[in-house]
Amino acid sequence: MGERERDPRGRFDVAAAGAAAAAGVAAAAAGDAGADGAGRPDRSQAFDSKGWLADATGEIRDNFARNRRVISFAEYLTLFAAEPARQLRSAGQYLRDVFDHFGAEAVRTPRGLMTRWRLFDCPFDGGKDALMGQEEVQAAVYRLISNFAREGRTNRLILLHGPNGSAKSTFAACLQRAMEHYSSLDEGALYKFNWIFPSQKLTKGGIGFGGGMEPGGAQETYAYLDDDLIESKISDEMRDHPLLLLPRAKRRDLVNQRLGAADRGGFRPADYLLRGDLSHRNRQIFEALLSSYHGDLGKVLRHVQVERFFVSRRYRQAAATVEPQLAVDAHSKQLTMDRSLASLPPALQSLTLYEYQGELVDGNRGVIDFADLLKRPLESYKYLLGTVEQGRVSLDVASLELDTVFIGSSNEGYLAAFKEIPEFQSFKGRMELVRVPYLLDYRIEQKIYDAQIKLAHAESGKHVSPHVAWVTALWAMLTRMKKPLAEKYGKTLSDLVVKLGPLEKALLYADTITPEGLSTEQQRELVAGIEKIARESDNYPNYEGRTGASAREMKLVIMNAAQSTRYACLSPFAIFDELEELVRGVTVYEFLKQEPLPGGFHENRKFIFQVRDQLIDKIDDEVRTSMGLVDERRYMERFERYAAHVSYWVKHEKVPNAITGRDEDPDEDMMAEVERILQVTGRRDEFRREVISRIGAWSIDHPRQKPDYDAIFPRPIAELREAFFDERKKQVRKINEDLLVYLADGPTRMQPDAAAAAGATLTTLKSRFGYCDNCAKDAVLALIRKRYS
Repeated sequence: MGERERDPRGRFDVAAAGAAAAAGVAAAAAGDAGADGAGRPDRSQAFDSKGWLADATGEIRDNFARNRRVISFAEYLTLFAAEPARQLRSAGQYLRDVFDHFGAEAVRTPRGLMTRWRLFDCPFDGGKDALMGQEEVQAAVYRLISNFAREGRTNRLILLHGPNGSAKSTFAACLQRAMEHYSSLDEGALYKFNWIFPSQKLTKGGIGFGGGMEPGGAQETYAYLDDDLIESKISDEMRDHPLLLLPRAKRRDLVNQRLGAADRGGFRPADYLLRGDLSHRNRQIFEALLSSYHGDLGKVLRHVQVERFFVSRRYRQAAATVEPQLAVDAHSKQLTMDRSLASLPPALQSLTLYEYQGELVDGNRGVIDFADLLKRPLESYKYLLGTVEQGRVSLDVASLELDTVFIGSSNEGYLAAFKEIPEFQSFKGRMELVRVPYLLDYRIEQKIYDAQIKLAHAESGKHVSPHVAWVTALWAMLTRMKKPLAEKYGKTLSDLVVKLGPLEKALLYADTITPEGLSTEQQRELVAGIEKIARESDNYPNYEGRTGASAREMKLVIMNAAQSTRYACLSPFAIFDELEELVRGVTVYEFLKQEPLPGGFHENRKFIFQVRDQLIDKIDDEVRTSMGLVDERRYMERFERYAAHVSYWVKHEKVPNAITGRDEDPDEDMMAEVERILQVTGRRDEFRREVISRIGAWSIDHPRQKPDYDAIFPRPIAELREAFFDERKKQVRKINEDLLVYLADGPTRMQPDAAAAAGATLTTLKSRFGYCDNCAKDAVLALIRKRYS
């Protein structure tokens, strides 16, 4: 592409640029003629760096025009008239639109059905550093910003509070990252303006305001001047909205006129756009220009260059994080004392102009995150009392109007201390407290560690054994479980919750697995009460999820385990070694200082053995499955047949026999045998109806899908599997021992049949479950010691 195409008025010609871009694409396509028959480039030809750079330059220039990065004020008004609601959004409305843009989905949690906002999955960045869980926090913040949007302004600070390492910073970072992406889209476009002053090449006597402009040299706008024709340019670090250049009364009339032409749908314009004013420096420049042009607003506005800006955490543009410090988060610097700006018009040089700096300035028209707000001395953030409520911060030389969403974070200890000081009552009406507890579902927690394990693998190069993230997450969950208080429930549920230890509670939350020995009715009662159990301590200062091992601490455990010299792989057994070391640090970790309670709560070392037992169960199941002694479909088909006959039994219908073609009664003997294996207690008719009820509930959540009995009935399926293998226990033990010999000494010292069976088992362990020779040996050795010695 050649020089930037312009029309005679100096505007960027989008059509011409598009044609030039198309020509560039055609040229690139012609260049592909040098590829071989398969479409691969001929690498023997020299790389055309100039051609490649020309194409890239043209594409960027075309994108620049298409995104309307720089336009005149008149063109901005045309844009505003076409989409007034987009251009009149407050920071709260903008953030709500970010939520809505990415959409939401319903998810089931221990605390009930929740809405998960997809922006926290970070789809714009391939899921990197996504927020796991915390749907209740998402809902609370969405409700608050929706309130801000309805009010047209932000008048309260959202304070995220919870234990250390509960993802408060991750939550705020996801919001800012989502805003970055959204601001790059057409629907998320944001605009500010700059002041442009042309050089003497365009004016007779310069633009000292007094001399004015020659009539023949007047231009409609200076927005598109080339750099060599610009004497000086003043950017606006406050990112004032372009509409603030219009007189307040005219601005209101224009807003009402444009919004009145369409259904507002509950939309409320940003309050500062209806009642606010330009920042102090912009007002000074505006008034000086208006005076010089004898009140001609049109001549003033030709100095305005409207520029699109993008939210950026890196460049601190509409997204800022304030770390604990001692100063007010905004200050001013005299601009006209800077000699590099000697090219300012004389009329402006006579003014005392100031540049504004600081995190409040950086975060204007976006989100400001006050990390660990309450760690600061009270005097350093008292100013927020007025700033949050009024949307204004006072400096020595001016008051700055802010349109931003204020978010802060604090751990529970600092918040508890803050509530004790007299000033808390003043802050209480200007803050919205949102609790961010630790996760209580090990399946969600496991996703956090999966990402950490990838990092550990990249650093150490070690193979990662199966179940590393799982054992880490499950142990962390057990440290967070709170003993339920039986007196908080009715008689039936009360008798059941007292049977819940930490492990039973964690499995109930994550997998709805009930303790063994309960009748069908008791299981139903307990599963129905999960949400009530999970919410029992919500009103307690020491709520469930306030104490326990944090994800931050568990990530360190994983990194340390990756450096273990005892294991060739990153092994779950190395995790247990690190946990043994961790639980000795009673003076280091607060959760280790809790007194053990009846039922096994807070017995953190004992949790290591409980998780180890759960791991051995998994290894045993994987090894037995890999042996191929029983086709897995056999016990699954048996349960499927049982469920089908129960369905007909419940409906009092006949079962069609596919072989004879006759309708027959449900097979009572077969159903009774399955129920004997499952050790069904209580009335069998109730159990059968419960089976059909659970299949129906699953089908509602998974329409048009074949029932996944392994997911719906994990314990019954496991018991059927166990019954099959119990009949072959000696054979299972022998193959395990052979497998250990195979891994330790190789197949040469084994009988051919035994070596073949062990080799086939190892192959399946590798291909299906992710083991290698080293971690398979560790797993089988632990299994034999625990189960088959």
